[in-house]
Amino acid sequence: MTSAVQKGNRDVMNERQTFDRRVVDDFRARGRKTGGSFADFPLLVLHHTGAKSGAAYVSPLAFLPDGENWVIFAANGARPTHPGWYHNLRAEPSAVVEVEAGTFRVTARIAEGSEREELRERFREVSWRFRDYEKATVGREIPVVVLERLDGDGEGGAGAR
Repeated sequence: MTSAVQKGNRDVMNERQTFDRRVVDDFRARGRKTGGSFADFPLLVLHHTGAKSGAAYVSPLAFLPDGENWVIFAANGARPTHPGWYHNLRAEPSAVVEVEAGTFRVTARIAEGSEREELRERFREVSWRFRDYEKATVGREIPVVVLERLDGDGEGGAGAR
């Protein structure tokens, strides 16, 4: 089961989905700003499509700003597997993000080599949670995903869901 929240699905959600839904609702209620336990770092809401189901999902994620782009890390709370959103973006890299500045269409790509290491080090410097997740993650390398911005209007155009 994915950690994302399926849009429109009012079936019983697992604990993580319920938590994610509260985070997304709070983010939107605050005018796309973070609060509570997330007040110390930037948050985005990633809209992505299920690789197998084709269903629409939203996932709240910490990110590292990188110019016009956003960088996310598939730490999955130090779990032994990659998060569902990571598999979804590999299958369908077109997505939408909600950030404080607006809603934007993006294309996801996996950072590799020296780019990955540079972004990873920058995130380690600002995120104690990521440092803890890295230490606790055993048996897999945490993927680094760059969300490249496709439009500049801050409203996401027709791609915003």
